[in-house]
Amino acid sequence: MAEFVLKYADGRGEIHQQVATAGSEKELRERYTSQGFLIYSVKTRSTTGGFGRKKKVNLEKFLIFNQQFVTLIRAGLPILKGLDLLAERLTDPKLGPYIKAVRDEVHSGTLLSEAFRQQGIFPKIYVTSVMAGEKSGSLTEVLDRFITYQKISLAVKKKVMVSLLYPSVLIVLVIVLMVFLVTYVVPTFAGLYTSMHATLPALTVFLIAVGTGARNYILALAIGLVAGIAGFRWWSRQESARNRIDRIKMKLPVAGEIWLKYQVAQLSRILSTLLTGGIPLVQSLETAADSLSTPVMKQAIETAGRMVREGQPLSASLRASKMFPPLALDMIEVGESTGALPAMLNSVAEFFEEDVNTRMTATLSLIEPAIMIVMGSVVAFVLIALYLPIFSLADTIR
Repeated sequence: MAEFVLKYADGRGEIHQQVATAGSEKELRERYTSQGFLIYSVKTRSTTGGFGRKKKVNLEKFLIFNQQFVTLIRAGLPILKGLDLLAERLTDPKLGPYIKAVRDEVHSGTLLSEAFRQQGIFPKIYVTSVMAGEKSGSLTEVLDRFITYQKISLAVKKKVMVSLLYPSVLIVLVIVLMVFLVTYVVPTFAGLYTSMHATLPALTVFLIAVGTGARNYILALAIGLVAGIAGFRWWSRQESARNRIDRIKMKLPVAGEIWLKYQVAQLSRILSTLLTGGIPLVQSLETAADSLSTPVMKQAIETAGRMVREGQPLSASLRASKMFPPLALDMIEVGESTGALPAMLNSVAEFFEEDVNTRMTATLSLIEPAIMIVMGSVVAFVLIALYLPIFSLADTIR
């Protein structure tokens, strides 16, 4: 089945645009023509942006939409009326067309969860949660749980990004300082010493050779750096490359453990949200695997899902992957044995999120002085190498 962007007019003359699924363009045209719609255009839908990246919804603005949507439904408005009101008042121009497409699908009789699924940009955990809410008749409660999950998830991501901001700025400043010293300061001193016909120490000769070479080839180096970054980004989007990058991340001394615990916390939070919403464990594992952005963890969850389908406990299935921390597995095993798996998964998520925050704070508190030491060492080396000849000349004059 392919996805198409369909533009058509209804019996009242109103023009609509939505994403629809069909086996072919001809089949889609016949389907909507038979319903009395006037077809304007049918285009094959592309769900990818530059470099083949799949389009994603802005989670913060989607969260605001859901908060408004739940408020309208809880106030007694029908789902279709709520979508009508929100579709025309969204502040995000990128989200608006997709919500209008959902509204049009629901208006034509499609289930709300199926309408969201057809758009191809909404998180699978959201689509599955909406489906569970439709089946259980508790859509507002399910959406409330999704909103809570999304708020916590975004808060953790923001905390991680803020923690990394200061060291990143320091690293950029160090690189800029080194480039300035090597490409401007060093060649200036080199011209001075050349005019004086001074005998230079080996340290100064080495630094001048590096600085002169860097200045002559700085454009080529910049082009090579940009090309290398672009090539790496293209390569890193290949499935095999993503697997390799993930395995390298896991083997990093300190960062690997932090990265793994962050992924375990995300997985536990997703599973807890889905299980609390009434989704069966096997389906929850499938949805969680699709929601994760790391191929290695995704493969481990898919394998665990197959083992659970065959009758194995979740803790034993996850233990077989040899990826998960023993503490997380022990807590999950206790949750299974006591019948409180969703609550225990939530506890696992909270514990590891706090652990990640603590370890990142401790690690970054060591990285920042290390960066300052490196910057000071570079500056000291450059100054000593540049001023050594001056001291030698002063001794000679005496």
